[in-house]
Amino acid sequence: MQSVAAALDRLGELAASPTVSRLASAFEAAGHELALVGGPVRDAFLGRPVNDLDFTTDATPDEILAIVKPIAEAHWDIGRAFGTIGAKIAGETVEITTYRADAYDGASRKPEVVFGSSLEDDLTRRDFTVNALALRLPKLELVDPSGGVEDLVARVLRTPAAPEQSFGDDPLRMLRAARFSAQLDFSVEPATAQAMTELSAEIDRISAERVRDELSKLLLTRAPRGGIRLLVDSGLAERVLPELPALSLERDEHHRHKDVYEHSLTVLEQAIEYEIERGVLDSPDLIVRLAALLHDIGKPPTRRFEPGGAVSFHHHDVVGAKLARKRLRALRFDNDTVDAVSRLIELHLRFFGYTDGAWTDSAVRRYVRDAGDQLERLHILARADVTTRNRRKADQLAFAYDDLEERIAVLAEEEELAAVRPELDGQQIMAILGVSPGPVVGEAYKHLLEVRLDEGPIGEDAATERLLAWWAARTAPTDA
Repeated sequence: MQSVAAALDRLGELAASPTVSRLASAFEAAGHELALVGGPVRDAFLGRPVNDLDFTTDATPDEILAIVKPIAEAHWDIGRAFGTIGAKIAGETVEITTYRADAYDGASRKPEVVFGSSLEDDLTRRDFTVNALALRLPKLELVDPSGGVEDLVARVLRTPAAPEQSFGDDPLRMLRAARFSAQLDFSVEPATAQAMTELSAEIDRISAERVRDELSKLLLTRAPRGGIRLLVDSGLAERVLPELPALSLERDEHHRHKDVYEHSLTVLEQAIEYEIERGVLDSPDLIVRLAALLHDIGKPPTRRFEPGGAVSFHHHDVVGAKLARKRLRALRFDNDTVDAVSRLIELHLRFFGYTDGAWTDSAVRRYVRDAGDQLERLHILARADVTTRNRRKADQLAFAYDDLEERIAVLAEEEELAAVRPELDGQQIMAILGVSPGPVVGEAYKHLLEVRLDEGPIGEDAATERLLAWWAARTAPTDA
């Protein structure tokens, strides 16, 4: 947290930039108010990078367009019905929104948009006091009607209005509280946290798409653990991601299995570290983080108490993959994300068989083939899934995975492992066997792929011999 004076100096420098000064002059000349609002002002106080320039004004959307057209390289309607106009000015993208005084009926998923006339009223309808800060332009007057600066100093999230009213107006703000607590490393003020618990059922009014987007933003923060805890402790996770609180299994009387919920949070944290450390993926990576958080959701429905006090979770990988697919679809994630996350969960246990005995080259090829384009993510998930406090065991598993990755690299160089396929394609199979397109071609291709996985490259001539031998056995008459 920077001092107020330092933050104002930083805001003054921002106001002097070509984009902001050009906008401020244009609105002043047109006789309208303009203020930099929300995140940019907050982040100036926190010493964080200011990436998005958001403005608010008393001008209507049509008036905003008339003002920005002469000075913008481009402009567009982001949400004219909600009062927002986007523009590119001096090379920077900005959003300008008319003062709002939204009305909510307490039942629908969307507010009735009502434009306001006062900056102070606009600020008090925002989600949290730390986001209800504005800098009037061009005179550089800080506007803070709800004590947002004090809350920034205290590193606390609090709603400008009573939390019951704020969350009742827009229940998505409860998820935003979890996201901002993680993103900013802030605590949630007790009355606000209590309201989140009391009103958790109100989140059912929010569309799956908006819930998905807010959960994604939370997971994409640098340290999402605290925000996830807030969702679980408040009861919100029970409404939007019930598989997560279900991981808090009661331990058996002998304490012979881990707290799966805590384990999953640790796996998520470690996956983020590997994601950043390895540097292969674009970071942050939502698929890695979803897979890490959900990888064990198949454990609660598969838990069994065995004779002698042991606890088993047979096939929790397969069950978990199905549960993840169902939940992510309900949250309206795109098909590619759903497929990738469920595939990673299905495969996340595969590596642990590597330490039971030496894998053949065939087993390594199959591991790569089954992972497909998710191989790097599977590397991260498998490594992150090691949370044992037994240092010797942890080192053993780490060394084993190092060895597996080295073998994959060697085979990849020798065999173009990333594109494992038979030496004969469908057209060649049909020509050799004299058959037309149909199921038999797929069966033949699958047989040759198994040969390729078992033995590595064998060349077209040998592949042809194997194909003809398979065909002869398949078409040979059987004894009546």
